[in-house]
Amino acid sequence: MEIGVKKTVITPKAIIHQKFGNKACYKVEEVKESAQNGCPGLAIPQKGPSLFRCRLELPEFTVVSDICKKKKDAEQSAADLALKMLGNNPTDENPSEKDPCDALIARIKYLFTDEFLSSFHPMSGHLRAALQRKGGLYGLIPASVIAACDPKTSNLCKLLNTEVESKPFLSLSLIMRAIPRLSGFVVTSKGQLSIQKQNPYPTEIIESSDIQQCSTESILVKAIQIPASLDETIQSVTLDISSSGYYLDVIAQKLGVTDASKVLLSRTIGKASSETRLYFAASESLVMELLSDHANVKDFHVKGLLNARASYLCGQEIYGDAIMASVGYTWRSKELFHEDVSLQSYYRMLISKIPNGNYKLSREAILTAELPSVFTTKANWRGSYPREILCTFCRQHQLSEPIFSPTSIPLKASCKLPRSQKKLKVTEAAELATEYTNGGSLNAGDGESVGLESSFRCEVKVFSKGQDLIIECSPKEIYKKQSDAIQSASLQVLSWLNAYFKDLGMPLEKLNCSADALDIRLISENFLKEFALCQSLHNVQQCGNQGSKLHESKSTNMEYTLSGQDVCLPNIEGSYSGVCPSSGSLLCISYSVSLVTEGGHTKELIESKDEFEFEIGNGTVVSTLEGVVTQMSVGQCAHFNMNLPPHEFILAAVDDPARIVSLLSSEICSLEYHVTLLRVTEPSEERMEQALFSPPLSKQRVEYAVQHIKKSSATTLVDFGCGSGSLLDSLLDYPTSLEKMVGADLSQKSLSRAAKILHTKLSAKSDAGIKSAILYHGSITEFDPRLCGFDIGTCLEVIEHMEEEQACLFGDIALSYFRPKVLIVSTPNYEYNVILQRSSPTTQEEDPDEKSLSQSCKFRNHDHKFEWTREQFNHWASKLAERHHYSVEFSGVGGSGDVEPGFASQIAVFKQESHLDDDDLPTQENSSQHCKVIWEWNCNDRSVPSSTSN
Repeated sequence: MEIGVKKTVITPKAIIHQKFGNKACYKVEEVKESAQNGCPGLAIPQKGPSLFRCRLELPEFTVVSDICKKKKDAEQSAADLALKMLGNNPTDENPSEKDPCDALIARIKYLFTDEFLSSFHPMSGHLRAALQRKGGLYGLIPASVIAACDPKTSNLCKLLNTEVESKPFLSLSLIMRAIPRLSGFVVTSKGQLSIQKQNPYPTEIIESSDIQQCSTESILVKAIQIPASLDETIQSVTLDISSSGYYLDVIAQKLGVTDASKVLLSRTIGKASSETRLYFAASESLVMELLSDHANVKDFHVKGLLNARASYLCGQEIYGDAIMASVGYTWRSKELFHEDVSLQSYYRMLISKIPNGNYKLSREAILTAELPSVFTTKANWRGSYPREILCTFCRQHQLSEPIFSPTSIPLKASCKLPRSQKKLKVTEAAELATEYTNGGSLNAGDGESVGLESSFRCEVKVFSKGQDLIIECSPKEIYKKQSDAIQSASLQVLSWLNAYFKDLGMPLEKLNCSADALDIRLISENFLKEFALCQSLHNVQQCGNQGSKLHESKSTNMEYTLSGQDVCLPNIEGSYSGVCPSSGSLLCISYSVSLVTEGGHTKELIESKDEFEFEIGNGTVVSTLEGVVTQMSVGQCAHFNMNLPPHEFILAAVDDPARIVSLLSSEICSLEYHVTLLRVTEPSEERMEQALFSPPLSKQRVEYAVQHIKKSSATTLVDFGCGSGSLLDSLLDYPTSLEKMVGADLSQKSLSRAAKILHTKLSAKSDAGIKSAILYHGSITEFDPRLCGFDIGTCLEVIEHMEEEQACLFGDIALSYFRPKVLIVSTPNYEYNVILQRSSPTTQEEDPDEKSLSQSCKFRNHDHKFEWTREQFNHWASKLAERHHYSVEFSGVGGSGDVEPGFASQIAVFKQESHLDDDDLPTQENSSQHCKVIWEWNCNDRSVPSSTSN
């Protein structure tokens, strides 16, 4: 026998379970420890990382683990300590450390011991059921059951022959050839693939095993019969199982064989706890070959028709007709477990094998949802995340778990985005803005670019079970968060896989080109080898689509796309409310989908939801539905018809596929959608800006301020509404004349983030010119003398978060009391929202002359209290400057001031015309200090930061 190189490692927790079962009790507790925030001087309590300790209680003693970062690590640590107390070395329990042949023989012998019969192991259930068989079948266990239902035996067979993974029947030859070395303990039945204990079990063992000999009760279990021929229809069957009989005998009869030893079992399919398997019959020639003493397990040639549908479901070679049933014995009980498998279950398993189908099922919206084309934010994502779907896909197709390799991009490099990456997504109404959005980013001079924070990329690799590389995805895009980089890279792989399943006949050259377009390196030979079973199924049109009067239905698992002629124009009802969706909006709809025959004579409800949320603009629903809802306002209803998708999607959505199959086969049908738009949640300001500008406006605003600060030769700066410190952080990346930096904000959470970023950078920069830095918690509309007399002040995208009167108050306080020599204020240009929101200023029901701009566009952020037009902003800034003896200049970022509708973000730069003496400025003696010092840093204490002071 040839021994493979693969080794199975058993964890300490698994060994404890083998020895103690349910008597081992793990109790994990969270350990509270003082947080080390890495930012001395920060006066805000910080929550430390979650740590865990595990207490393992065994019948004879109890152990407590070390402190670990993860719960599962704490459990393994406790189990390892327990094994050491027991005098066990985990490697001693690892079968891969022994000779696999000897280990297989020892394992088979143990399965037929007296003590094993009364255990809760799934195999012991089969042994007890075999003792209820009649006549010459008494006590006989099919070898296929041992191979499929005992994980240890299965793993040992894979060690001896790696092809067992895809050809389960090969393990039977290994088991049958091990039996002669167990002479006197177990025997085989002549001409059968069965094994039985040579000496009968003692009476007391049988009695203690609760074996029922006389029960006449029967159990009816619904299953699915999958014919090998694709021309035959998949049908429901019922298994009538006697509680005092052996269920494999019933399945054998359904498969047309008299001996259950000829019934072969696949691995379990579906969810991890499932007992759903595929059962198929071994041909006479295969039985003889498996029983041959001289058979070479490498050279089996199976005669018979490959069952493509069954093989595709389980990822193993299945020959002849098969039965899919959820029945068997489990770890949880000695009783026979069973649950019905319906036609709907089959079709759901089928569509779950592709990423798009998996996503549809996670949303329970098979005829409505689509796997999104891009990953935006976790807040707006609905359904399973891309990483989770990719991991599930790999498990379903018997691949290794994908490997994710995120990398951090250096600060400056993260912001050097190529100009070719500019995103110019505008509607026809806003096409006039295209020419100046191309110039939307501001150069930093001398080729410099402002680095704001660390960014991330993620590489994804997918390997076969044998560790052959199949797919390597190396996206060029960068993301602020590591988790977003991982999710986006996963989605990129999933998008390509969807394209592959959509066109399985794609030529190799086109296959590689489509992969290159998504930054994917495809190892074609390995990929096609792993997905050979997909080809065998999908190259033939499915039963139910042949010879019918339906619109052409493509092969299984193909996505359906809808062109203009495939859908009737929508009929929209209800009055226009003015609340309409825009790109990035989060929508909530109610809908129903019905199958209707030509002429509307028959109508069957297929799918419906009272509330269904999705983000618009990212392909999260079928394209026709998205096109319809963009024409609606909240409260309106619409109905429209679409051509049919591949039948598998319809049959996976409906409760009774058998009835629908008949309808699909006899009538020309379409899908009828009824949709009501319930509510619209607007996208965040940052998301809208990112959709149009690269770098985003937030970075362009900071870059604008940085350049003014560098040119001003200022030594002191105060940032009013500093938030998380993006401006202050950026200033540390470039040489400036600044010696003192101050930030003020109302959000403690934002200030805490700012403090950690600034402390790390300042402590690391020994050559930085900054001598002191302070963060204050307090309102910028209340006077505090410590914010007075700075060379330069900034207030970027802050005033719109106040009420208008508060914004006016800030302006007066800033220029009359704080009196920086220069003050830079930015705020959104409301007139630009028509482009950012991709909305039209009018609807078809309204006269453009009667509808004002204020009625057509929404604020960019739900937290904005107002947004000014250019005229309003210029009037406010000009009057403010005039009152306080400042001059003012207007500029902006994002767009052009010379082309309508101006800059996306408008900026006013105030400059002092007359300077006050220090004696004229308010002092600490005659003014109160309402701001609280949150964090303070001093260059003299670079090695030991200063303590907090107020």
